[in-house]
Amino acid sequence: MKQVYSDIIQYRGNHYDFGYMQGEEIKNSLLLSNRQKQKDGRWRHYLINQDEVTQAIKKFAPGVMDELYGLGDALQLTMEETIREFGGYYLEYGRSGCSIFTSNDYLIRNYDNAPITYEGRYALYQPTDQGYAVIGPTMQITGRTDGMNEKGLTMGYNFVNRMKSSNGFVCNMIGRIILETCASVDEAIDLLKEIPHRHTFSYVLQDKSGKSMIVEASPRIVTAYAGNICTNHFEQLTEENRYRMDESIERQAVMKQQQHTVVNPYTAYQMMNDIDKQVFSKKYGAWAGTIHTAAYFPKEMKAWFALGGDRLPLIFDFNKWLNGENLNVTRIKGGLHSSTAFANVEVV
Repeated sequence: MKQVYSDIIQYRGNHYDFGYMQGEEIKNSLLLSNRQKQKDGRWRHYLINQDEVTQAIKKFAPGVMDELYGLGDALQLTMEETIREFGGYYLEYGRSGCSIFTSNDYLIRNYDNAPITYEGRYALYQPTDQGYAVIGPTMQITGRTDGMNEKGLTMGYNFVNRMKSSNGFVCNMIGRIILETCASVDEAIDLLKEIPHRHTFSYVLQDKSGKSMIVEASPRIVTAYAGNICTNHFEQLTEENRYRMDESIERQAVMKQQQHTVVNPYTAYQMMNDIDKQVFSKKYGAWAGTIHTAAYFPKEMKAWFALGGDRLPLIFDFNKWLNGENLNVTRIKGGLHSSTAFANVEVV
C-alpha cells in the first residue's frame, strides 16, 4: 500500500494573483521537477502556436489567461513556455479509465489513471474579477478533473479515444472552463458544442435542477443525451469508440447490476469506492487504476472526496467556504495498491 496525499489549496482573489501564488507554491516542488522529466521524452507533442492558443483561451476563459500570466511570472517562464506547460491545449493525454454514476441529487465519479500523472492538489478558488468559484482536483495546475461551481453545476469526464486528435483543448482545461463559465447543464452543453476538442471524451453534467446529461464529444461531432451511468465508451457516437471496449462495457454492466442496491448517497459512494464492488479498479500499471472517488451534491453544495478505495470520504461544505469560512484541513491523505506514488510525493 503506497501512502499518498493531496494538498488543499484555498484562494480568493483575481486570476493573475491566483496564478502567481500557484507558481510560487510549485516552483521548487517535486511536482514540477517530475513533470519536466516526464515531458522531456515527448517534446514534439508540446509544440504550440502561441497566438492560436492565446486567442482560444481569451475567447472561452479570459480569466484563465490572466492565471497563466501569473503562473509564468512566478516561474520566470516566457509566455510560450507557460502556455505550452499549463495552457491545456494540444498536449497528449494518456489512455485512462473512469466511471461516473448520477441520481437526481448527486454525481459520483471514480477518476482512474496512472498515479505518476496525478498532481495531488485539491483546489477551492473564488475569483474576484470574473468567473464562478469552483471546488475540485486540479490537473496540469490550471485544469480540473471534476468539480462543482458556486451555481451547483458539477462535471466529470471519461476518456474514450485519443486517435484522430485535432487542435483544441484537452479534457481537464475543458472541465475547468465549463465550471468557471457555465451556470447550468444547458449552458455547459452549448459550450461543449462550440469549444474545440483535442481528444474524444464523455462529459457528464448535473446541476441544481437534478438534470443529468451525458455529452459525447470528439473533435468532429458532439451530442448529448440523458443518462446516469458512464464509463469509457460512447453509446451514441459509436464510430468514435476504440476497437477494444470490453473492460469499459464490463464496468458499465456492473454498475447497472448494482444500482438497485443504491438507497442513499453513501451506498452509491460505496458502490464506486468499495474495492469488492468491482467498479473501483486497481489496474494502476495499465493507466486505469482508481486514484480518487469524488461526489458532488448540487442542491446541498457539498463535496465528498477520498484517495484510494475502501475509505470514508472527507466532506466539504462548499457553501460555508463561499461565505468566507476557510477549511481547517490542509491535506487529504490516502493509500493506493500501487508501487508508484504521485508526482508530488517522491522523485520519479
